[in-house]
Amino acid sequence: MCALQSGALQIMAPRYSGYTHLLFEYPQERILKITINRPERYNALDEVGHKELTYVWREVDDDPDIDVVILTGAGKAFSAGGDFEMVEKLTEDFTARATIWKEARDLVYNLINCGKPIVSAINGPAVGAGLVAALLADISIVAKSVSITDGHTRLGVAAGDHAAIIWPMLCSMAKAKYYLLTCERLSGEEAERIGLVSLCVEDAELQTRAMAVAQQLKAGAPTAIRWTKYALNNWLRAAGPIYDTSTALEMLGFGGPEAKEGLAALKEKRAPNFPRGPNL
Repeated sequence: MCALQSGALQIMAPRYSGYTHLLFEYPQERILKITINRPERYNALDEVGHKELTYVWREVDDDPDIDVVILTGAGKAFSAGGDFEMVEKLTEDFTARATIWKEARDLVYNLINCGKPIVSAINGPAVGAGLVAALLADISIVAKSVSITDGHTRLGVAAGDHAAIIWPMLCSMAKAKYYLLTCERLSGEEAERIGLVSLCVEDAELQTRAMAVAQQLKAGAPTAIRWTKYALNNWLRAAGPIYDTSTALEMLGFGGPEAKEGLAALKEKRAPNFPRGPNL
């Protein structure tokens, strides 16, 4: 069970008591703050954390006591993506790939289908499944010092997760292709400039601004806000087949030689030397 930080309003609701990698607090009545809580690993997600981040949105959607959610990371990072142990399993084991494929799919659709508005406060590096939640939030706020990277192709797999379903809508197909194919980093300011995030603010203002936006949403008409979100997210539902293809190709790639080389290069902190395979 995750204890609440000082200043929070109330004790933990029973529905969230079983989570170990996410912290829950109520900074204000009817506002739930979720913190990815593995700061010693820059909030990298192991199998437990990946599963919790995937399915918490169903709990949130069913929770009658909250109207708005803020999502952030503990310490200096938002989330460093999947940890090496989990990624290594994906390169070796079919069952691991099938499990993560299902969770990756559920994570995207659970975020899309969660009726409550979600505000992400991106306080540090955001990669992998953490970046999925950050960018699929309804309002994404990033600190100026933050870097955002989708590193799938550098790892040696297709850019699955969320990229194909949301990046072209947010920042244009041209920008999406550039950043997804090259894995170039974006600063917080550049992410805002191209439309990948909603707002970029000074680091010291991030949590305050996220809270102010959450309060504004809480003060609004809840049904009107939820129905507007539902209607807008039909753009994403319509792109579902594109997303499903990208994630299936990502999982297929984890069984190949490029992912093994990409993972080895990351572990050894060197540039990858990808094998020249068949012309597929």
